[in-house]
Amino acid sequence: VVFENGHGASMRSWGQVFPEVGKQATVFAYNRPGYGDSDAAPAPRAGAHIVDELRTLLRSRGLTPPYVLVGHSLGGLYMQLFARKYPDEVAGLVLVDSTHPTQTEGAGRLERQPWWARLFFHLFVKGEQRREYDAAMPTGQAVLHLSGVSAKPVIVLSAIDTSNSTAVEHANDRRADIARLYPGSRQQWVESGHFIQWDKPDVVIQAIREILATAKPAADSAGEQNARE
Repeated sequence: VVFENGHGASMRSWGQVFPEVGKQATVFAYNRPGYGDSDAAPAPRAGAHIVDELRTLLRSRGLTPPYVLVGHSLGGLYMQLFARKYPDEVAGLVLVDSTHPTQTEGAGRLERQPWWARLFFHLFVKGEQRREYDAAMPTGQAVLHLSGVSAKPVIVLSAIDTSNSTAVEHANDRRADIARLYPGSRQQWVESGHFIQWDKPDVVIQAIREILATAKPAADSAGEQNARE
């Protein structure tokens, strides 16, 4: 089970989920370059680079596919790209209030956000975080240009936001549309903030367990191989 953090978040965001899932599966979480104690990124921060960095890292640790991919927020967008780019290496997908491929387009563009959100962004979003955000739109386009994920279990966990604003309306519309991108997926609306893994960790844990059970033969095979390595 491979965890990918959201924009601006570290692997600690999975602190309430990681140990529980680790009781029944091999688990892997990390900090992308520029986060936590990781070194700065030498490569561009487009999703394709991030996915290939992760794939190389997994193999360097002897963690061979298939993987259950779990991604939060922008990390969910990266996991969507991973699953579409390397479908034979994926056993299933859990999207935790994931960024939609068109999240930063239209009403989601930075210049259309409230003034305080734009001010916060310009004051505090720097370095790799800024480069990741700037690459979010082309990363989303890359996701949509690849074939969808077929014959793989997908669970979409979406936070319920009842605030009344154009930005929230756009975000909720994108939340609802993610399930459409994955026919046969199961979408679950959760009364939670954006970090569902903090507010409702049991929901995330249960979704991962459901994917593991659905993809049990592939997951067990991978776990046995990892154990031998």
